[in-house]
Amino acid sequence: MALNCTLTMQPPPPNFTLLILGATGLVGSQCLKLALCDSRISRVIAPTRHPIPAHPKLINPVLDFENLPEADWWNADAAVCALGTTINLAGSKEAFRKVDAGYVMTSARLLRDAGCARFVLNSSLGADERSRNFYLKVKGEAEAGLMSMNFKALTLVRPSLLAGGPRPERRCGEELGLWLARCLGRLIPAKYRPVQTSTVAAVMHEAALSERQGLSIIESGDLQNYSTGKS
Repeated sequence: MALNCTLTMQPPPPNFTLLILGATGLVGSQCLKLALCDSRISRVIAPTRHPIPAHPKLINPVLDFENLPEADWWNADAAVCALGTTINLAGSKEAFRKVDAGYVMTSARLLRDAGCARFVLNSSLGADERSRNFYLKVKGEAEAGLMSMNFKALTLVRPSLLAGGPRPERRCGEELGLWLARCLGRLIPAKYRPVQTSTVAAVMHEAALSERQGLSIIESGDLQNYSTGKS
């Protein structure tokens, strides 16, 4: 079902633990900042390939995503996932699929098996496992895999182009899309307009803490409504 981004917030249980996947990326790093500043969250777990700055409530397992271990720290109340790359950065289509679908689903299974009830994924506008577009097909494969895992609550966030960089690496297609969006402005339908990374992170954070159950899909147009304060 679609979600209009007006999430019903209830106080999370005491000692609430949030796990963040992709905490060094453009969206994930903002999810991390929100979590560390939120007094409702007692513990933040952020597995990364390289160490990140310490914080009193942060646990930072440093690991290889090719060989994810079974560990007690997978036992979180909720997880947000902002893992992702590009075909150019990954080096091939199959390497891209390994990250954007394989790593996501392997991590999700470990979380589910450890008792995590809520999973929030930063996906993409147009994600569809039947798509002829390889990028959108892989995003759809990740979504379908997560839907089969029977989380108590699964939220799929589907933004259009992300604005709010800079990224550590150049993404020429994304840069061109943002330039065109600036030129065309309101001529672009709302669901195709760029979305601020801070908005995506904020919606993911709220979804992780929400009491909503079942499947929720937040489309890019809904994110525009959230960022402008519309109901």
